[in-house]
Amino acid sequence: MRRKVAAGNWKMNGLKEALAEIEALKAINCKSCDVILCPPATLVSAMVTAAGDSGIIVGGQDCHWNETGAHTGDVSAEMLSDAGAGAVILGHSERRADHGETDAEVNSKTQAAWRAGLQSIVCVGETEMQRDDGETLVIIGGQLDGSTPEGATAENTIVAYEPVWAIGTGRTPTLDEVGEVHDYLRGKLVARFGEEIGNEMRLLYGGSVKPENAAEIFAVSNVDGGLVGGASLKAVDFASIVKAAS
Repeated sequence: MRRKVAAGNWKMNGLKEALAEIEALKAINCKSCDVILCPPATLVSAMVTAAGDSGIIVGGQDCHWNETGAHTGDVSAEMLSDAGAGAVILGHSERRADHGETDAEVNSKTQAAWRAGLQSIVCVGETEMQRDDGETLVIIGGQLDGSTPEGATAENTIVAYEPVWAIGTGRTPTLDEVGEVHDYLRGKLVARFGEEIGNEMRLLYGGSVKPENAAEIFAVSNVDGGLVGGASLKAVDFASIVKAAS
C-alpha cells in the first residue's frame, strides 16, 4: 500500500503570523499519511521550527539546479536543505508559464534536489486548450518523460498531476478524467522504471482540491493524495484534507 500524501503549496502567500496555522495541524498527528507544507522561501526555516517534531515535512516551492553561483534571487536545493526542508516542488505550471521553465530545466532541478537530499514533487499538467484539443495524455506524458531523471524512486520523487485549467478556478475534472490520467501516469512509470519502483511512486492530484471533494478524489484509482493550493493556507481547511488522506 502506498502511503497517502497531503501536500500544501502556499505559493506567494504568508507572513510570519501565518505560522500560527501550524499549531492546529500539529494536533492531527497523522500516522497513516505524509503531510508536506511548502511555504515561501522566507518562511521555510521558521516553519521548520514551528513544526518541531510533529512529523510535518517542510518543503520549498522551487530551487536552482546549481549549488552556488551568480544567480541573484535564486535559492539552491542545498540552501533549502540547510534551512531544514525535506522536499521541494518542481515544474509547477505557474513556474513553467511565468518563468518559461522547460522540461530540461525541471529535470536538472530534480537532480539538484536529490543531490541535496530533498524529495522532489515533479508537476505535470495540461492547459484548457490542450485538453480541448485531446492532447492531455501526450502533453503530460512528454512532461513526465522530460522532467523526471533516470534514478527516480519512490523515496526521492513524487509526481503531481495538476490540470492547469483547474488550478484555483473552482473547476475540477470528473473523477473518471482524474482516474484516466493517473492510470496513464502509473503505466508510464512502470514502463520506464519497472514494476516495483513504478508501482511504489506516489501520484498526487492537484487542482481545486477542497475539504468537500478531497475524500472522493483520493479514492480514485492511482491517486495517492493531493497537492493543495489555497485550501492549505488555513488549518481548518487543510486539516480536513489531511484527514481525508488518512
